[in-house]
Amino acid sequence: MRDDRELRFVKGHGTGNDFVVLPDPDGDLELTADLVRALCDRRTGVGADGVLRVVLSAAVPEVAPLAGAARWFMDYRNADGSVAEMCGNGARVFARYLVAAGYAQPGRFTIATRAGLRLVEVPAAGDVTVDMGPPRLSAGAGSAVTVAERDFTAVGVSMGNPHAVCFADDLDVPALRDLDLTRPPAFSPVDFPDGVNVEIVVERPGGVAMRVYERGVGETASCGTGACAVAVAWAARQGLRPTPGSALASEPAPDAEPGQSAAAGVRPSAVSGVRHGAGAAPSAVEVEVEVDVPGGGLVVVWRPGTVLLRGPAELVYDGVLRPASLGPATLGPADPGGQGAAASADVAGVADATEILAAAGLPGSSGR
Repeated sequence: MRDDRELRFVKGHGTGNDFVVLPDPDGDLELTADLVRALCDRRTGVGADGVLRVVLSAAVPEVAPLAGAARWFMDYRNADGSVAEMCGNGARVFARYLVAAGYAQPGRFTIATRAGLRLVEVPAAGDVTVDMGPPRLSAGAGSAVTVAERDFTAVGVSMGNPHAVCFADDLDVPALRDLDLTRPPAFSPVDFPDGVNVEIVVERPGGVAMRVYERGVGETASCGTGACAVAVAWAARQGLRPTPGSALASEPAPDAEPGQSAAAGVRPSAVSGVRHGAGAAPSAVEVEVEVDVPGGGLVVVWRPGTVLLRGPAELVYDGVLRPASLGPATLGPADPGGQGAAASADVAGVADATEILAAAGLPGSSGR
């Protein structure tokens, strides 16, 4: 019997990193790996680097404890159907969709992810900012990675998901563009048992440029968590770290627009490096890095206890499809056990997520 049920979707992207957004407020959709792969297929499906399911936090048992702080849960899947902890570009597109759909008002609100709570700033127009939480530099530090037929000693950075940052000091930007990233990187499963996103980085005037091979996807035009990992690794390599006392996102920057928080009103600098925090003591600094990706540019601000990611988020079109026409993937009743198993393994606890916001000086938001 042919399944003629319809599935509504929205197509969006952040600096060319593209997603199929699936509105599923009540969690009725069984988002199988087969369905994700079929949706992301660029020949027979919609085509995307991943899928963003928009579901009420209360509708997912393992995420329900976060519902008081974040009404909406970003259920992110890679193009190969695998579950992922976090996606910076996806979070911006997800937040932009919530506002466009009337699920949230422009301004600040909190979303739930498998990496914990994330505060977002969505203006009526312009770039979206996500508080990405604290970076961790210890994972896979000094790991050997082979990518584009080159051997690197990678800097391991976790942004809620694993990254191996590889600095190609002998290359310039044109040479970076010429690298062949069609083959998957090689790395030790001991260092990265859950796989890893690999970034190749070169310095450029005023910042850095990167290309990325995402686990479960392949090369993409952009990676938000990757840009954050690159910025942190680059800054640490230069001996630059933010010091306590910098202006945090709860305080408006002096040159922010009325009603705009510092998260969206961070003053851009012409070059990467350190600047004094607004209203802070002269010794208080934060690190701001402009990161070029094939799909555009992102700004990363490393502050004490957190990293902010700012960049565009575009909703391109919406449509309706019949999953039966995609291939073997079918729609059926949701299986809480199937989704729950992944969520319970990966989602950060309420206490951890609250601490992340507190470290950034950001109050928890209802996300309504």
